[in-house]
Amino acid sequence: MRFLFLILLSFIFLNGNTQEISLLKDSTEYSQINNPYFLDKNKKNILLISKVSSYSISLLALNQLWYADYPRSGFHFINDNREWLQMDKIGHMSASFYMGVAGIKAYEWAGFDRRKAIWYGGMTGSFFLTIIEVLDGTSKQWGASSGDLIANTAGSFLAIGQALNWGEQRVQLKYSYMPTSWAIENPKQLGYNHAERALKDYNGQTYWVTFNIKSFFNINRHNFPTWLSLALGYGGEAMTQPYTREEDDFYRQYYVSFDIDLNKIKSKNKIVRSLLHTFGFLKIPMPALEFSNGNIFFHKLYY
Repeated sequence: MRFLFLILLSFIFLNGNTQEISLLKDSTEYSQINNPYFLDKNKKNILLISKVSSYSISLLALNQLWYADYPRSGFHFINDNREWLQMDKIGHMSASFYMGVAGIKAYEWAGFDRRKAIWYGGMTGSFFLTIIEVLDGTSKQWGASSGDLIANTAGSFLAIGQALNWGEQRVQLKYSYMPTSWAIENPKQLGYNHAERALKDYNGQTYWVTFNIKSFFNINRHNFPTWLSLALGYGGEAMTQPYTREEDDFYRQYYVSFDIDLNKIKSKNKIVRSLLHTFGFLKIPMPALEFSNGNIFFHKLYY
């Protein structure tokens, strides 16, 4: 439920740093010529201040939104790995991945050595989400989850591994949402309105792993679109509460579709580039094949 907030936070953090460099570069051009390390020191300070302030503000917001109304407890773990057909675990992985991607770019921007930038930046998501697990672990309403920690680490390693091996993210994790009728059966957990349901209703959410076709499959034809991706999706249906019961008809859904890699779309406009990067975690609506309950369905347009 919280991962969309965290992904948006990471992109705002990244784009804020990117815009800072343009302003700083103009105002320190003369000093940079005379002292090549001048700009890097300023950028590192900006990065440090941005991270501390972003972490502090977001943790305060999360504490107010999710924890303030519930009693505290001693730190404890819970086993929630069977909840929501593991949809929430993919959400954790996606949040950690995108925070890692943003972190890598931020550390590179600040002038860190490439490998340090990849490792320090790539672990940004795991570090931040581990703090949230501590908050979960000290709340009676929730508890720390080993499954969440594994998913967080997997997301970070996906970002780090690609940056080390390819210098780019050829494989990405994405999200899409369509309203469903299941939310009205348990609005407390699935949301009372569409804004809440986009975060809470796992029936309407689909998580995707996308492969940039030209980069991932090493297609050398110059006229092949650089932005086209193959998308494999996963979702669940009929989930009115976290755990399946005998009377429930939970089932998994698998999808094959295409997607547009917004990071590969070129634009000279800074605002357009910023928007493309900010919303790059969203799956673009496309035709799709669905495999579920032993059946195959074709969707002319699926999101």
